[in-house]
Amino acid sequence: MKNKSRFLAAPFTVWAVGFTIIPLLIVIYYAFTDNETGGFTLSNLAEISSPENMKALALALLLSVVSTAICLILAYPLAMILAQKSVNQTSFIVLIFILPMWMNFLLRTLAWQTLLEKNGVINSVLSFLHLPALEIINTPGAIILGMVYNFLPFMVLPIYNVMIKIDKDVVNAARDLGANPLQTLTRILIPLSLPGIISGITMVFIPSLTTFVISSMLGGSKILLIGNVIEQEFQQTNNYHVGSGLSLVLMLFILFSMAVTAKYDKDGEGSLF
Repeated sequence: MKNKSRFLAAPFTVWAVGFTIIPLLIVIYYAFTDNETGGFTLSNLAEISSPENMKALALALLLSVVSTAICLILAYPLAMILAQKSVNQTSFIVLIFILPMWMNFLLRTLAWQTLLEKNGVINSVLSFLHLPALEIINTPGAIILGMVYNFLPFMVLPIYNVMIKIDKDVVNAARDLGANPLQTLTRILIPLSLPGIISGITMVFIPSLTTFVISSMLGGSKILLIGNVIEQEFQQTNNYHVGSGLSLVLMLFILFSMAVTAKYDKDGEGSLF
């Protein structure tokens, strides 16, 4: 049985080595080598301390935190409602949330660009109603809107998957003992659903922090996040060494988020499915 299990795991091992481990080793190599001499250096990592890169990193962290907070505020009540619905109703509503994820990420963002631009659909409707135009495109608000729209399902599903496992008798017992709705929420539901909350926060915060497509399309060239800076290093200046160094620094935030998730969701209760 052990030999059979190893044989069945072989395709995944090849995939992990070829598309995860080897690319990661290449990034590490470029991050710690000089662009001209090829010798060992830490200057690529130190590029994060430049004023432009620090500004891009700080803005990315700020927008990611705001987007994650908005997703949590929207997702938690929705997950509670879904957990109280019947199986058929829940399946249909969950399908509505998953359905946009089947569409290409770039197309979803492009759709919002078409809606929000100065002569877009929303402003055309507002002009027809003789209302002031909505000037949100190429602003941090547009980037936050794009992040919330694209990553909200990643917050809803982990919280929902945890909440449906909460024994309803525990909630009923709290109410029988005189707990009001707020006490039931803060002392029963939130502590029991904490693995899903932490998992959802991680799954929204990490892609929000590393994104460059949303900020490029909805924020324009005026707003640069750290993801845009890394993308420019690879695509425009062809400086793989600095780009890899910045990517490695950004990976520290990802590893920290994963460590927090592993601490509070040891049993994997907050997984998507």
